[in-house]
Amino acid sequence: MSKRALLEVIALDAEDAIAAQSGGADRLELVTDMAADGLTPSRETFGRIRAAVDIPLRVMLRLADGFAAGDVDRLVKAARELRAEGADEFVLGFLDSVGNVDLVAVERLVAELEGCRWTFHRAIDRAADRDALRKSLADLPGLDTYLTAGSADGVDAGLDTLLTEAARAGEPGYGARILVGGGLRLQHLPQLKAAGVDAFHIGGAARPRGWDAPVSPVAVQEWRRALDA
Repeated sequence: MSKRALLEVIALDAEDAIAAQSGGADRLELVTDMAADGLTPSRETFGRIRAAVDIPLRVMLRLADGFAAGDVDRLVKAARELRAEGADEFVLGFLDSVGNVDLVAVERLVAELEGCRWTFHRAIDRAADRDALRKSLADLPGLDTYLTAGSADGVDAGLDTLLTEAARAGEPGYGARILVGGGLRLQHLPQLKAAGVDAFHIGGAARPRGWDAPVSPVAVQEWRRALDA
């Protein structure tokens, strides 16, 4: 039997979370403020979502729009508070002013996470050198996933990069799972799955009525069926 592909859905609140799980999501990415492309939710929001569903939750650690870390002390405090609430999986990723990974910020947060699993998010799509970024992060504890579209302009522009990186699975810097998201469409799935990609991330695609409306379980079911086909 083939391994089930992972479907991760963005959730803003417990209503989203319940709808996504009922539609077949395997994991949720928890954020607030999608106008800023997703920031750290409150510990209270995390608590309500954790009580509402039983699938894994990855919590965003990000204070402001863009990919600069900003106040690292605040990030560390947020991570500590979320862990105290029960969070054990996270999403993070920061670049410096010239597009290199901000190792100081990332390593401080990873130290606070103490081995929790985490995703390096789409900051990789803005990096000056994707390969160098991957290799510089390869030995950090807990890193098991890269959320990427292959390009800052989305999957349409980044598809060749995604296929190339999928083919390098297992090489130094390429051990973490590729989680494709960012302009992902159902039409992309056959080619990505054929290349061995087995994890997919949706946000707007789970909300046909826009970000002001909740997640649609019917929309999530459509993706689940497509992934299971």
